[in-house]
Amino acid sequence: EGAAAEEGEDDEDAWAVQVLIRGNLAPTILRNITSSHLHRLLLVPGIVLSSSPVRSKCHTAAIRCGRCNHRATLQCPGPFQGMAIPQHCMGDQGGGSCGPAPYALVPDACRYRDQQTCKLQEAPEVVPTGEMPRHILLSAERGLVDLLTPGMRANVYGIVSLVSSGGQQRGRRPAGPLTVYLRVVGADAVARDHRQRLTGEEEEAFLALSRRRDIYDVLARSVAPSLSGSYTEDIKRAIAAQLFGGAAKKLPDGMRLRGDIHVLLLGDPSTAKSQFLKFVELAAPVAVYTSGKGSSAAGLTASVVRDAKQEFYLEGGAMVLADGGVVCIDEFDKMRSDDRVSIHEAMEQGTISVAKAGITTVLNSRTSVLAAANP
Repeated sequence: EGAAAEEGEDDEDAWAVQVLIRGNLAPTILRNITSSHLHRLLLVPGIVLSSSPVRSKCHTAAIRCGRCNHRATLQCPGPFQGMAIPQHCMGDQGGGSCGPAPYALVPDACRYRDQQTCKLQEAPEVVPTGEMPRHILLSAERGLVDLLTPGMRANVYGIVSLVSSGGQQRGRRPAGPLTVYLRVVGADAVARDHRQRLTGEEEEAFLALSRRRDIYDVLARSVAPSLSGSYTEDIKRAIAAQLFGGAAKKLPDGMRLRGDIHVLLLGDPSTAKSQFLKFVELAAPVAVYTSGKGSSAAGLTASVVRDAKQEFYLEGGAMVLADGGVVCIDEFDKMRSDDRVSIHEAMEQGTISVAKAGITTVLNSRTSVLAAANP
């Protein structure tokens, strides 16, 4: 019987299948998720802010009584919840001879799954003015681990679930408030080109516009049209060139030449430098606005954070979140010199190298920097 049971367990593991879901669901903005969406499948777009190391989660635990060798199996209720081991032997038939808390875990007989926890933040362009961006926890298992990386824009298919954030008391129900998280059942990466489908009339209008000899001047006049003056003409041309960007090249020897254009607006106060930055933040498909005085090196590039389990994970900064877009830095001269040096690699190579707390990796940061400073 024991051999047959072990053979059945092997067959069950061999036929284990994970179903990944994709579809044409209407996207649900992260801040619009309410209690009415519980236990429903949603498509949530956003930016992956951080991801934890892959852990082995026990989903079926095997326990054994230390006195009568009675065996039993327990199922894990959720990805963030533990298992309550019985305090009395279930094979004692009510005799009580095994005593209290007789069970012990048998690690070799347990079944485990790969699990990873990620944090998804809503895109900066959908955050209302004056409000903080919101985020939600993601729980990915088995084939979905290591699929989401920091700085990646993704459409996540997940089931809205609840978990207790106040701990769990022995023999009682979970105490404390409940936290919403997404149990991931599928994910798709969002392309960096941000292409939009055009109608026939719009395509004809763009083709007619491209044939004009003064196309550069037309685009330059479209940049912040409310700002005028002779000194703004060259600024508008530079910003128009930055928004369209250059052509990135990859040489035969593997060397990459960036196509991102960086612009520094240097001028006296009250010359509409911040207004140009605000316009670019609204016009660019992907843009992040920050101030040099309130920004640090970790906030601009990447930081290593320690979670509740005392493990380190990587969290991307503004340059990583704006991959494929523009980073607008106001008061650039007010930045500390150490913080200003930290973004040089991102501006030159389009990458951010991290070697902290045992984590060594390279993050993509293919962004254009638009900075404003006083002389």
